[in-house]
Amino acid sequence: MHEFSLMADLLRKIEQLARDAKAERVAAVTVKLGALCHITPDHFREHFEAAIVGTVAEGATLDIELSEDRDDPNAQDILLGSIEIPA
Repeated sequence: MHEFSLMADLLRKIEQLARDAKAERVAAVTVKLGALCHITPDHFREHFEAAIVGTVAEGATLDIELSEDRDDPNAQDILLGSIEIPA
């Protein structure tokens, strides 16, 4: 269930950014997976695609940047890089 809370937190951030931008939907999401975050890009994508159903991010493309820097202060984290709002 760790993935559920992770996705819920990520979606709260995405929805807040969309509200701040007065956007009804999000076209793309970019995340950065730290080298030590313990989730593969494929596993993350699978959970993301299930979590966005019925949200402002439904249908959004997902870009995943995978860091290999184990010394990065965010090596254990999953960071929201950006969202793209359609024009």
